[in-house]
Formats: sequence, structure tokens, C-alpha cells
Amino acid sequence: MEISAYIRSGSNFHELIVSTDGNSRPLVISAKPSCLGSAVSGGELLMAALATCYCNDLYREASRLGVPIAGCEVRVQGRFNGVGLAAQSVTYSAVVESSAPAVQIEALLSETDRLAEVHNTLRNGCAVDRVAWDGPAA
Repeated sequence: MEISAYIRSGSNFHELIVSTDGNSRPLVISAKPSCLGSAVSGGELLMAALATCYCNDLYREASRLGVPIAGCEVRVQGRFNGVGLAAQSVTYSAVVESSAPAVQIEALLSETDRLAEVHNTLRNGCAVDRVAWDGPAA
């Protein structure tokens, strides 16, 4: 599976397109009041990515494990101590609305934590390399 994002920003436009295996769709994020750049920071999007990953994976794993789930809430927080510095800590918590026994819900939360891909990317580290620009993805 290949996942990508493309952003085009200037004084009168701001667009973001995300894609998974060639299935592209716009993601609406406003421009800053100055019209230069995103009104949402990369750090905020990183926290949103972690929350979204865990939320989606809760539903996936609940289905796989046969745990009924009616809803969930996920909160992610990260601490950045300055420009150019990596996050010092990231924590998250979640609650699941389910008729399942507490032990099953805890097992679901733990298994999802073990398998959440975005979480595991940060936990294990991943090379991030700048390469030559070859234009927007088709």
C-alpha cells in the first residue's frame, strides 16, 4: 500500500490531496490568514494522524476480534520544545463504547496499540529523505 500527500499553496490558493494506492481525494484545510501556508500545523496533523490511525484500527480490530463497538474517542498529545526539534513525548488515550466485558475491551485496546501502523512508524523510527522533485503524483 502506498500513501501520499500533495500540497500546493500560494497567495490565492491552498489545496491538499491525499492518496492511497492511487485513490486520491482532497482534504480541506484552510490557509493561514496571511494566505501563505496551512492554518493547521504539521504537528497538529501528526497528532491527527495518530488519533485517526488508532480510531480506524479500533474498528478494524474490533471486527477481527468479534468485539462489538458502537463508538470510540481518542485523544493524542505531543510536546515540541522548539523550532526544528523533534517531539519529546507523545501520549494518547482512548475509550470505547461497547457492550463487551471490560476485559475484552482492554484486550481490544492493547491489540490495537500493538498493531497501529502510524504509532509503530514513530516507535520504530523511519528514514525521511528529501529527493529530487518530479512533479505532483498523477
